[in-house]
Amino acid sequence: MADKADDLSLPASVVLRIMKDAVPEGTAISKEARQAISKAASVFVLYCTSCANAHASKVKRKTLAGADVLAAMGDMEFEHFVPELRDSLQAFRKDQQEKKETAAERRKAAQAAAVAQTTPGLDGSAADGSSDGVAAVSEGAVGEPASENTENQDAPEEQGEA
Repeated sequence: MADKADDLSLPASVVLRIMKDAVPEGTAISKEARQAISKAASVFVLYCTSCANAHASKVKRKTLAGADVLAAMGDMEFEHFVPELRDSLQAFRKDQQEKKETAAERRKAAQAAAVAQTTPGLDGSAADGSSDGVAAVSEGAVGEPASENTENQDAPEEQGEA
């Protein structure tokens, strides 16, 4: 556990932001009120965690899950919050799954691009058109597209021909 009581409190900035969202605009919140709400929120979180842990222990698990928190809310007689919390939990899980799928798609695309750049074509040339099987490198910074100004690139050759 924590060594000091302050270690168990929620961040003051987070509590203040939640409080400001809950009251009408222009309402002043005293320092004493912020501290009282912060302490009450910390006690609530600790109590909810303890009840969720008790529920997990009943089913012989050491890891707390969302279902344990929902059951704890019922045990604490806050069952009217359970439907909204269940919806929030489902939305969170859906969001996490979408992030996971998006990351997997990006990894696959990056791997496919890397393979396409380094895999020689059938005629021995690289996929980028260079003949030595090595991807061509533009003169721009890494990750930036090559310059579209190609007028001066042929200038030295033209001078020699004239």
